[in-house]
Amino acid sequence: MDVNQLKKSTEEKMKKSVEALKADLAKVRTGRAHTGILDHVKVDYYGNETPLNQVANITLVDSRTIGVQPWEKKMAPAIEKAIRDADLGLNPSTQGEVVRVPMPPLTEERRKELIKVVRHEGENAKVAIRNLRRDANHHLKELLKNKTIPEDQERRTQDEVQKLTDRHVAEVDKLLQQKEADLMQV
Repeated sequence: MDVNQLKKSTEEKMKKSVEALKADLAKVRTGRAHTGILDHVKVDYYGNETPLNQVANITLVDSRTIGVQPWEKKMAPAIEKAIRDADLGLNPSTQGEVVRVPMPPLTEERRKELIKVVRHEGENAKVAIRNLRRDANHHLKELLKNKTIPEDQERRTQDEVQKLTDRHVAEVDKLLQQKEADLMQV
């Protein structure tokens, strides 16, 4: 593996760490409704566990309510049960053909717990990024030891890897600040 491939693969892996954090943060519920919270809900559809978005339309009714419109009328009770059983702390109710999912307001205590969870996720992402930096630097030292690259190129590449690390850690910090601001909004 040459130096450019090393930098490229390290950057791709760092991006994946940031994307994984974004996905994890999307699962953390703020007081506002967003359809992504139901992404992992599976419904019993004729004996098969089927993702909710494959048996119903999911929309925002207002800032605190999600509307789930089943494609088959008789699916409403199964959808309501699946959302209730998903352990998201949601209490759906069927009104006519639409399952309404109101978002309960977050208590101050719950907000603080969620911020701890968010910070923990962020710290895990930063650790993953730093581990990628360590692996890249280790690989550079191997290349230098095997006399595949000169010393100045190894130092230059280490600096570039450090800049990649700093940039991705800053991106993680920015995501955490946004999520914390979302959580603290009443």
